[in-house]
Amino acid sequence: MVRGKTQMRRIENATSRQVTFSKRRNGLLKKAFELSVLCDAEVALIIFSPRGKLYEFASSSMHDTIDRYQKYTKEIQAHKPPEEHNMQQLKHEAACMMKKIEQLEASKRKLLGEGLGACTFEELQQIEQQLERSVGTIRARKMQVYKQQIEQLKEKGKALAAENAMLCDKFGLQKQQRGSNEERAIVPSTEISEVSDVETELFIGPPETRNKRPFQK
Repeated sequence: MVRGKTQMRRIENATSRQVTFSKRRNGLLKKAFELSVLCDAEVALIIFSPRGKLYEFASSSMHDTIDRYQKYTKEIQAHKPPEEHNMQQLKHEAACMMKKIEQLEASKRKLLGEGLGACTFEELQQIEQQLERSVGTIRARKMQVYKQQIEQLKEKGKALAAENAMLCDKFGLQKQQRGSNEERAIVPSTEISEVSDVETELFIGPPETRNKRPFQK
C-alpha cells in the first residue's frame, strides 16, 4: 500500500522550532562540508535564522562563488525561452502564495481558539489584543448601522405622516363638497308651505267676492 506524502508545516511551538532549526542547520553545514571535500565541489551555503542571524559556509570564497552564480544565471536567462522563464516565475510565485496561505490559516486557527497549546505568553497576548481591536471595530460598525436604520425609519415616518395628512385633506374636501350638494337638493319647508297656499280653485264673479266661499251648484 502506497502512503501519501505528509504535508510539511511550520512548527507552531517556538521552543521546538528553535531546537529543530539548530539541529537541521548543523546537519546542513556538515553535509555541505562533506560534499565539498569528498566530491571536490565548490559549495556555498547561506542561512538566515528567524531572528536574522547569518550562518554561512564556503568551500573557497563566498564572494567568488556568488559572482560565478550570478554570471551563470544571466547566461541561462539569456538562452532560456521566455515561456520557460515565465513558468519558473509562476512556480516561484505559487510557492510564495502557498506559504502565505499556510501562515494565514495558522493565524486564523489561533483567532478561533484552536492550536493555542504551542503558543507562548507573548503570542497569546498579541492574539488577545488583536481580538480586542476586532471587537471594537465590530461594535463601532454595529452602532453605525443602528444609526442608519434609525434615520431611515425617521424618514419613512415623515413620508407616512405627509401622506396621511394629504389623504385627510382630500377626504375632508370631498366630505365638504358632498355636504353642499345635499344642501342644494333639499327644498326649504317654507317654500313648500308657500306653494301649498296658492289658490287653485276657479271663482266666478267680481274680484271682491273671491274671498267668499265658492259658488255651489
